[in-house]
Amino acid sequence: MASSTFIERKIQQTILSQLYKDTILLLTGARQVGKTTLLRFCKRTLEERNEKVYYFTLEDPLLLEDLNNHPNQIFKYIRNDPSRRSFLLLDEIQYLNNPSNFLKYLYDQYSESLKIITTGSSAFYIDLKFNDSLAGRKRIINVYPFSFSEYLLAKNPELSNLLSTDTFLKTGNKRELLIPEKRLLIHHWQDYAIYGGYPRVVLEDDTEEKQHLLQELHQSFLKKDILESGVKNHLDFYKLLKLLASQCGELLNLNELANTLGISRTAVENYIYILRKSFIIEISSTFQNNLRKELTKMPKAFLLDSGYRNSLLNCFKLLSSRTDGGSTFENLFFSELYKNGIENIKFWRTQDKHEIDFIVNDKLAFELKLNPRKFNSNRYERFKQSYPQIPLKLVVPDDAEELDILDFCT
Repeated sequence: MASSTFIERKIQQTILSQLYKDTILLLTGARQVGKTTLLRFCKRTLEERNEKVYYFTLEDPLLLEDLNNHPNQIFKYIRNDPSRRSFLLLDEIQYLNNPSNFLKYLYDQYSESLKIITTGSSAFYIDLKFNDSLAGRKRIINVYPFSFSEYLLAKNPELSNLLSTDTFLKTGNKRELLIPEKRLLIHHWQDYAIYGGYPRVVLEDDTEEKQHLLQELHQSFLKKDILESGVKNHLDFYKLLKLLASQCGELLNLNELANTLGISRTAVENYIYILRKSFIIEISSTFQNNLRKELTKMPKAFLLDSGYRNSLLNCFKLLSSRTDGGSTFENLFFSELYKNGIENIKFWRTQDKHEIDFIVNDKLAFELKLNPRKFNSNRYERFKQSYPQIPLKLVVPDDAEELDILDFCT
């Protein structure tokens, strides 16, 4: 059975630092990544500090109707005391007809006595329903599925301390781990790589139930986000999503995808936009300088959760047993870096197909291989000559001497 224990998350410190700032705090992310749990964490924290806190969900139709009529209707539910600031916590703000006007009005009229903390299901709704009127009035914090270190906090808190420092991106060195520690970490990493970081899935111990929860996740996404985003052909959208899942790490050729699915390029662009804004996929762009042969402009797409991807592909095998092991490894590397706040993740590719898997922060280059013996440094001379200031490192799934995936988890 899944545990109901509250799991500490790194993003909590960022949220806590914003509680008393003079801005609206908006938590946004994919469905079921823990936004409501974090909002309740805010409620509990503020109550422990003896603050006056009001918590509501806008899935309540009566409340929603009142607030759609006028923002001042909120005072039918809370008391406004000019002498003491209150905290208004609203879950699922996107259900309002005009959340921008609602929040702007309350902020402009009552910001000295009312601090608003709210959640929204996806950035798609932020773009669709929010406008520039909130510029300077809001702070948006993106919430993702658990990173590996957060997964460890849920499964093995003592072990998680091993990853709290000394990531390669901070030290430039490989982690020093004892063999028993490394074995335990690899065991947990394999589970995380298969089932991902959605909280309910992480907290569930039964593998069949994990798979069932993941199926529910993407079906819920299709039913709610896709319906509410206005997509008319759900089947085409789902086919594109599965295609992207199967082609992680490959160039994103929009014309080819459109031809394969028999839909317009515009539809493909729209679907990809919705997937990005719903925190299902993210894009890696090309690292380019002034070299004429670096003309590849097509990006690559990666899914932000490995369990979600495996559910789409109906494949829950270990990395070493997969026919798509290479692309699965690349997707894991990308998503782990991205969930840990590294957004500048690019790749390098020339017209004659010389390629480097990842360029991080324009400073470090990484080539991923399932087998380190297949890494031939001579194949990357073009890159080394063009960018001598960017060191190139090999990354493998698990190795005593070469960099491996655990060296990047934090």
